[in-house]
Amino acid sequence: MAGKPKLHYTKGRGKMESIRWLLAAAGVEFEEEFIETKEDLEKLRNDGVLMFQQVPMVEIDGMKMVQTRAILSYIAAKYNLYGKDLKERAWIDMYVEGTTDLMGMIMYLPFQSADTKEKNLALIIERATTRYFPVYEKALKDHGHDYLVGNKLSWADIHLLEAILMAEECKPDILSAFPLLQAFKGRTSNIPTIKKFLQPGSQRKPPTDEKFVAIVRKIFNI
Repeated sequence: MAGKPKLHYTKGRGKMESIRWLLAAAGVEFEEEFIETKEDLEKLRNDGVLMFQQVPMVEIDGMKMVQTRAILSYIAAKYNLYGKDLKERAWIDMYVEGTTDLMGMIMYLPFQSADTKEKNLALIIERATTRYFPVYEKALKDHGHDYLVGNKLSWADIHLLEAILMAEECKPDILSAFPLLQAFKGRTSNIPTIKKFLQPGSQRKPPTDEKFVAIVRKIFNI
């Protein structure tokens, strides 16, 4: 029997967090090997296990997978969270790309200077409420189902919940104009595997703080 997937990354959210979410939602136990120093990263690079010299890297099914999108789509397909046909997969991809764009904006916020941060926080809230969340609200309204694609839990739903919770960390009432997304958040948060991941003590990582920003800058020399 294959061992548990092993995740190689820093001890924070970053690009690995969506991978943690997807594995957890699929009910898959995983191990983590944290990169805590510049030397840890150099060792991985020197060992030749990072195809493009970058992390995230996930050891799964005998592979050392890199590139966030490739890792996520492999996990989604493996655990039946990627639709039943090519069209459903295309819809899942489009929805995921939208939430990826929004989460990317939020992810880089703590690494910005105070004046830039304030301006970009306002932009994130504006984009979330006028560009991204209206799309998901309309999708749920138009088909009347509990989930975004094929009336079945998919990667798109898991990614959307992660994005909603990140956006609420920026502005707690950000869903006030989106009743269907509020209901969606309640439903998906109560799926047993996701509910477990949202409990204290899980492998979910806390929001990025200044201390973690300093560690990341040191490891990646940025």
